[in-house]
Amino acid sequence: MNDNQQLLDVLTREGVLVAVNVRYWRARKKLDAQDVGLDPDDVTERLISLGHKRLLPREALAQFALIESRAHAVVDAATFPFLGGIGRFLPNRKLRETTVRLHELEAEFAKARRSFARRYETLRKSAVAEWREAASKLVRDPARVVAAIEAGFPSADGLDRYFGFQTSLFQIRVPESLEPELVAEGDRQALVEARREAAQRASSQIAEGVDAFVRDAVASLREQTATLCEEMLASMREAKSGVHQKTLNRLVDFIDRFKQLNFAGDAELEAQLDRARRELLSRTAVEYRDSATARRRLDAGIRDLADEARRLAASDATRIVERFGQMGVRKITFAA
Repeated sequence: MNDNQQLLDVLTREGVLVAVNVRYWRARKKLDAQDVGLDPDDVTERLISLGHKRLLPREALAQFALIESRAHAVVDAATFPFLGGIGRFLPNRKLRETTVRLHELEAEFAKARRSFARRYETLRKSAVAEWREAASKLVRDPARVVAAIEAGFPSADGLDRYFGFQTSLFQIRVPESLEPELVAEGDRQALVEARREAAQRASSQIAEGVDAFVRDAVASLREQTATLCEEMLASMREAKSGVHQKTLNRLVDFIDRFKQLNFAGDAELEAQLDRARRELLSRTAVEYRDSATARRRLDAGIRDLADEARRLAASDATRIVERFGQMGVRKITFAA
């Protein structure tokens, strides 16, 4: 087994790919020149903008937009982009927390959908009335515009197909050859051969990309550490009353989050964060505000952590990648 395939095997055991898809009716209608009583030949896009127009006020769908944003934020905070963004890698240690939170958001989405369905006819009638009033002031034939707007509203019975909240979990797996029985007899040999070659290429690309993925994941957490420290230093400089507990809690929360996301086993950064917890987070914000000496130590400690994280982010992560790959060898040896 080559090193890249070994990495892929370990990665398969350490997490899954996750995708969340939130769909809701966007309440937009594309208006053409004819819809507003204009000759298409007379319309110049440099001067006149038609395109998609909002059918409902923004606030009517604001709850769906908020839930969608939160769902993607939950996934982004717990995952790493996998192989150029074809998926998001979710470490096992974050799996339960993430799926529970997504389930909660799905329940919120369902509640918002039911509420919107109950108000839909009222919202539609109100919006059409607003469009009728606006069109009467803007075009010579407002009835044509209103008719186009009304046509953009789906029936109340057909609303459900525009809404959906789906969380999908995928196991990382390289493609295999096409099963012969799935191909017509006449084309079987040629298609199976083409599929086999495509599967081999895809398998090689995935295996080769795993090394870069693990390196990028390690570098990302190191860079996030440095960025957080710099933000904490800026917050402490700007705060009128000195150190806030909220600022210290950000580092506490980050250390806990790092331990859940550190699937690659970055022992160097973990040691630095454990040291910061012991030496910098054993005092409260009040204790720091009461001691200038302690504040200077806190400032220096966070600055040192930022510098070390930046240095680590720029360093070669080969040893971490190799240790990560060896996890599979050790497990196989122990099992034997």
